[in-house]
Amino acid sequence: MNAPNSPLPASGAADVAVTTPSIIAAMLRAAKGTSDLIFSPGRAPQVEANGQLVQLRITNVNVLSAEDTARIAADLIGHNAHALEKLKEEGSCDISYSLPKVSRFRVNIFTQRGSCAIIMRVIPSSVPDFQKLNLPLQLAEAAELKPGIVLVTGPTGSGKSSTLAAFVNKINEEKACHIITIEDPIEFIHAHKKATIHQRELHSDTPSFPLALRAALRQAPKVILVGEMRDKQTIETALEAAETGHLVFSTLHTIDAAKTVERVIGVFPVSDQQATRARFAKTFTYVVSQRLMPRRDATGKIAVFEILKSTLRTREYVHRGEAEGKSLLDAMRDGSTEGMQCFDDEIEKLVRANVIDLETAFSYSTNPGNLRLQLADLLEQQASVPSADIKIEPRPTAAEKPTIATDPELEVSR
Repeated sequence: MNAPNSPLPASGAADVAVTTPSIIAAMLRAAKGTSDLIFSPGRAPQVEANGQLVQLRITNVNVLSAEDTARIAADLIGHNAHALEKLKEEGSCDISYSLPKVSRFRVNIFTQRGSCAIIMRVIPSSVPDFQKLNLPLQLAEAAELKPGIVLVTGPTGSGKSSTLAAFVNKINEEKACHIITIEDPIEFIHAHKKATIHQRELHSDTPSFPLALRAALRQAPKVILVGEMRDKQTIETALEAAETGHLVFSTLHTIDAAKTVERVIGVFPVSDQQATRARFAKTFTYVVSQRLMPRRDATGKIAVFEILKSTLRTREYVHRGEAEGKSLLDAMRDGSTEGMQCFDDEIEKLVRANVIDLETAFSYSTNPGNLRLQLADLLEQQASVPSADIKIEPRPTAAEKPTIATDPELEVSR
């Protein structure tokens, strides 16, 4: 493999060498609101902006060859022996990459058809906060130093990292405490403010999440952030940390709050699941699920949140399991005065506020059938009036405003 920042001859260009950092910087300059950079053999360098892939024309760089993407991969990996070994043995690796005074990136390098392809997610230079992301105000309570587990869930690319960073930033600004983060890789760099923050990266600072989490229990933190609960050992140690007085933040790749509970319980053997239900019911404080949905006006995306909060009722449902007439979804709907909310109710508000269209609403909803019933008046109006003349009006009794959040990691606004 070549040394970092080795020259990259442009495919088809004559006698001109271009470095990997200069290509990346040119790609960021070429399109505003870029969320991802993509290097693929047989294509010119691409960026994703406004949800669309765009091939760029960069001076002295044309269509990339397999040798080009291999050299770029070598530059990004540098001297990271673990990443190089993982790419060789498993076919992909995750790393972080920093371009001084330009940006930081979360990078995935993988092999396809015998060649390298690279996806670079742009990480905003500033740490997001509650105001920038416009997170639901009731989530501020989750940043209080109360022992327990706060899970932020959603599919890949839904902005979980930004939400977690906002929680850590809020604590950092308001509380004089010790915070430890364990990430793969480190994305947002937190400076010491009121809090003291130590950020550990998987493979460079620690070999695994469970080992780092176990060590954190001896490092006197008030807050522990675990990048992802990937396995039984990590979840078990996180439960122990919460039970011993720590505030634990983490993520899961689940689609909603109810599925999150089942995922946590499901990683344990059947013989241990009831005991795990009891432990999780006592330790969880919030489960925040989020989805990014395209705006009606095509100017970016909207983050929609589902919030499950620990109450007497929700703890009982988690402990005993859901049954007919005892679902977490019903508890969230009934718990709006306690700060809870569910996806479909929030999606309905966005439709009535003309932020998203009906097709998007149904494709992203948890239960499209129930959402159709909630929006029956609009569907009837759409059926009887030409679509160009439809003007959606909010219900006279609907006083709530939809929760609309922006994610600097993903949202592209004009």
